[in-house]
Amino acid sequence: MTGHSQLATVLTPLPVLIPMLAAAVTLFAGRRPRLQRATTVLALSLVVVVSSALLMLADRDGTIALQVGGWGPTEAGMGPLGITLVVDRLSALMLVVSSIVLLAVVSYAIGQGIRDGDERQPVSIFLPTYLVLSAGVCMAFLAGDLFNLFVGFEVLLSSSFVLLTIGASKERVRAGISYVMVSMVSSMVFLLGIGLIYAATGTLNMAELSVRLGALPDGTRTALFAVLLVAFGIKAAVFPLSTWLPDSYPTAPAPVTAVFAGLLTKIGIYAIIRSHSLLFPGGTMDGLLLVAGLLTMIVGILGAIAQSDIKRLLSFTLVSHIGYMVFGIALSTELGMSGAIFYVAHHILVQTTLFLVVGLIERQAGASALQRLGGLAAASPLLAFVFVVPALNLGGIPPFSGFIGKVALLEAGAQVGSVLAWLLVAGSVVTSLLTLYVVARVWTKAFWRPREDAPEGHLSASTPTALVDNTEFSMDIAHVDREDVGRMPVGMLLPTGALIAVGLLLAVLAGPIFAYSERAADEIIDRGQYIGAVLGAAR
Repeated sequence: MTGHSQLATVLTPLPVLIPMLAAAVTLFAGRRPRLQRATTVLALSLVVVVSSALLMLADRDGTIALQVGGWGPTEAGMGPLGITLVVDRLSALMLVVSSIVLLAVVSYAIGQGIRDGDERQPVSIFLPTYLVLSAGVCMAFLAGDLFNLFVGFEVLLSSSFVLLTIGASKERVRAGISYVMVSMVSSMVFLLGIGLIYAATGTLNMAELSVRLGALPDGTRTALFAVLLVAFGIKAAVFPLSTWLPDSYPTAPAPVTAVFAGLLTKIGIYAIIRSHSLLFPGGTMDGLLLVAGLLTMIVGILGAIAQSDIKRLLSFTLVSHIGYMVFGIALSTELGMSGAIFYVAHHILVQTTLFLVVGLIERQAGASALQRLGGLAAASPLLAFVFVVPALNLGGIPPFSGFIGKVALLEAGAQVGSVLAWLLVAGSVVTSLLTLYVVARVWTKAFWRPREDAPEGHLSASTPTALVDNTEFSMDIAHVDREDVGRMPVGMLLPTGALIAVGLLLAVLAGPIFAYSERAADEIIDRGQYIGAVLGAAR
């Protein structure tokens, strides 16, 4: 074993272990908020460093596989038993981008005050729960077998329900119940798929499955793939399984909404990539995925046009742009997959940033409803800047990363040249134009027009009652005194600016980053690299 492989072995489980251990420390330090905050920031900073090291190792040395407990294949010739952790270029990229977002969002929450209402609220559980959520995210990306992918999803579900309902308002509890019910249905479908796959193959290790599933009849393989697609489609908010999202996310506090919007749906996309390319290659359901991608784009962006609240509007754009990722996956080409990978990284950063900006808008103006907003550009040019940069990036204006990702997907669709592919190309262009229209409408109404021209502009920050009655405020807006409105703490601005900078860096370094995405796509399509690394490590 080389020094580099020994280093990789040590680093691989740390993205899960560090947040879990930090969660235990912060839970016991509930009465010491400074220690809680310091522990959380240090832990997530370490995860960023470890994830970056794993990315460099995976890119240089290839796929890293770790059999936790050292269990190898059995005498009967079965694949590795127990927990398999795998780091390839795709999972390493997801770890890096996700850890950056997790660190930025928790820094934003700390700058905001991590409070919702008076001091009797149980806010001491926010940071421990957030760290458990972070561990669940990393666990999902590292899982080398279906059962531990399921465990990662369940860790996310339990922690996200707590975060979603912090503050315990009626709207949040109602949205939380809806979210949990939908997530439980998805989990039950996933568990059913796990049971069926195990009954058919005798293993849940994904590398071993990629070999054994090929021996099954085509009808059986298609049925198993369909079950997994339903489970992952719900989590990724792919139409028609996306109706739950716009009603669940907007009621949560701004940092919670940001991390949900940025990360949780992308874990579903990640699972679709794994099942589509590693477990069930061959394109048997690509046509269905292309149709679902097109409908996700169009229905999502039409829903965004109809919204008058910025949070709900962004929730619908989130659904819409999931369609771009499904489009790239369903093309089953290297360029399509690399475009989808690049677009996932871009969208995690941009969507998270925009939801953090909404929290700043609520702090500055006291509302997120367009009918109550106006004059923000004159009142705060800095706020206007932090909105317009990620908004243009989301719309795909050159030279931002959104434009680069969309061009790659359009080129991939044109190369395939089928009728469905050209329909997706047209739908992508229309969706991009409508996204620009949506963000331009937010700009003209919230930032450009005078506040007095807004239909309900006098209600935004006129009285404390108006503030309390709006249940869609961020954690620090609900129940605040009148003098709190208009303040944008540096602790909230800096993480938002940092994410904007990382998003711009994605465009500045588009060449090497897209080249990395191409190498990741090649590794995904050439399953032999993944299979050899996992089964070779087991032996």
